[in-house]
Order: sequence, then structure tokens, then C-alpha cells
Amino acid sequence: MEGQYQLLVVDDDPDVRELIQDYFSDNGFRVVEAKDATAMRSAIEASVPDVVLLDVGLPGEDGLSLARYLREHHDVGVIMVSGAGETVDRIIGLEVGADDYVTKPFDPRELHARVKCVLRRYQRSGEPQDEADARTSANKSNGKLSVGDYTLDLNSRQLLGVDEIEIPTTAMEFDLLQVFAERPNRAMSRDQLLSLTQGRDWDPYDRSIDIRIARLRKKIETDPDKPQVIKTVRGVGYMFVPPKH
Repeated sequence: MEGQYQLLVVDDDPDVRELIQDYFSDNGFRVVEAKDATAMRSAIEASVPDVVLLDVGLPGEDGLSLARYLREHHDVGVIMVSGAGETVDRIIGLEVGADDYVTKPFDPRELHARVKCVLRRYQRSGEPQDEADARTSANKSNGKLSVGDYTLDLNSRQLLGVDEIEIPTTAMEFDLLQVFAERPNRAMSRDQLLSLTQGRDWDPYDRSIDIRIARLRKKIETDPDKPQVIKTVRGVGYMFVPPKH
């Protein structure tokens, strides 16, 4: 039911913000407006949205920079909005982690359809039975999994260090670690990782897995530039290698 979703529109054009506000409010969304980067960050501190409509050509810090910020700090849908419409802009927008890209002027009905598509991507879908069985089996061990020198508490959804102090993770970072911990020494593609964590397919411009892997390495690797726990497997994707003690 769409009434539960929050949409944050970040655009310096008040007419565009008003158009989106009117249309999406009429379709059951809660819409929050922001005219620039400062206002966007303030809005997210107050309440993290489900989807962000992000104008590329913002004054000051531009939309591409903000898209990178969102990908590094929040698991939210990001749709870039631009008046340029050039192929290079679309590619750059998707490379920094945007889920979709639309150009102005746009039909609100098309934008609505794209927002709904992004929302579906961020909703966890059912897993195949063998994957569900793997999770069930792993969860029997007191609800905890080892990730190198760290522990995943599946009940509290926390990543704990050797001193039992929580290391902050986003929801998708935690899900990625759980997928890795349940499948040690198994190379997995980006498509598999996205399917297992978010129930959606990977496309060549989707950098969300790579960005989150880089963030996780900074948290659990001794040397993130030479990862030994979450290794890159050329031509495949990534693999979790439990340290040998």
C-alpha cells in the first residue's frame, strides 16, 4: 500500500517540487521537499525516505555528489532527474549508484511508474527453498555467525567486534555479511548477491554491491586495500574466506 512510502524530492525549481508534491500526495505518498544539499541532509536526519528524486543540476553540491553520499550512508532508492538528457549524464548517474534516471520535462505518470519499480526492488522477495534452508540451518547456532574476527548477531541484527562493541552497519551491509557468512569459500556474482539480499537483478551500471563491499572492507578487513576476508574473484564477483587461526 503506497500510503506507507515517503518520497523526498530534491530540486531547486519550486515548480518541479510543487508538481511532484501534488501528484504523489494525491497518489498516497508522503512527500518531503528539499531545495539543496543542506536541506536534503536535514530532511534525512529527520526521517529516512524510501525513495529520493534527486536533481542533477543543484546549486552548490550537485546531484551526482549527493547520490554518492546517499549510497554510502543509506539504503534508499535513488532516481536522478535532469534537464540535460545526454547519454553521458545517464551513465554517470547510474555509475554513482542511482537506481534510475529520468529527464525533464517528464510525465508524472511515468515518474510514478518508475518510483513504484524502484520500491519493488527494495522489497525483499521470497527465496528459493534451498536458500531458505541454508538460512534456517545457520540460524540454529544461537543466532550468531562468525565473520572473521567479528560476530553477526542475527537476533539483534548487529555486527559485533572482538570486544562485543557494535560496529554500525546499514540493513543491506548486514544482509550481505549474512549471505557471505552462510556461504564461506563460495564465489558469488553481483547478480546472486543482489538477488539474495534485495530480491532484484543486477545490471551492468549498478554499482550498489561494489560500493557496499568497499564499505564493509573498511569495517572488517585489517587492510581494506588488500582484502583477505571478502575477496574479489575476477570474472565472477566476491567470495568470503574465513580467516585461518
